[in-house]
Amino acid sequence: MTGTTRVIVGLSGSLSSLAALYHAVGEAARQEAVLVPVAAWTANERAGLRPLAELEHAARRRLDVAFEQAYGGFPSGLVIHPLVVRAEPGPALVGAVTGPADLLVLGTATRRRLDRLRHGSVARHCRHRAGCRVVEVSPSALLTRLELPARTGAPLPLLAR
Repeated sequence: MTGTTRVIVGLSGSLSSLAALYHAVGEAARQEAVLVPVAAWTANERAGLRPLAELEHAARRRLDVAFEQAYGGFPSGLVIHPLVVRAEPGPALVGAVTGPADLLVLGTATRRRLDRLRHGSVARHCRHRAGCRVVEVSPSALLTRLELPARTGAPLPLLAR
């Protein structure tokens, strides 16, 4: 797939990642690029004793749920190559990049400062290692897009296909 522009987006299930997904879908459509939604998963202490297949399935489900929440399903008219990776989020996203023409879209960090200090920043990791443009999208960008339709009763832009 080298030579094809790709828009890569990390999906964690947070409001920030939904904002990133919305931005990434728009960019992929504008650039006629392949959309690569990425769900990373690890078998860490928070996972407990859950089987690895269950953890991977939960990550796959996170992709489906994100598209369901944002668009009512996978949007038509785009080439979408979902990627579920057993890795920490930063390395998983950087690993999805194929070249400098790609665009990596991330939701801004919402974790507490202590968590960022302990685990590091996914955005910082990606900015330093991706080898392509990295765009960070805040959840406020998503809320701003939804505000007017919510007040006027117009269809939500996220549900348009």
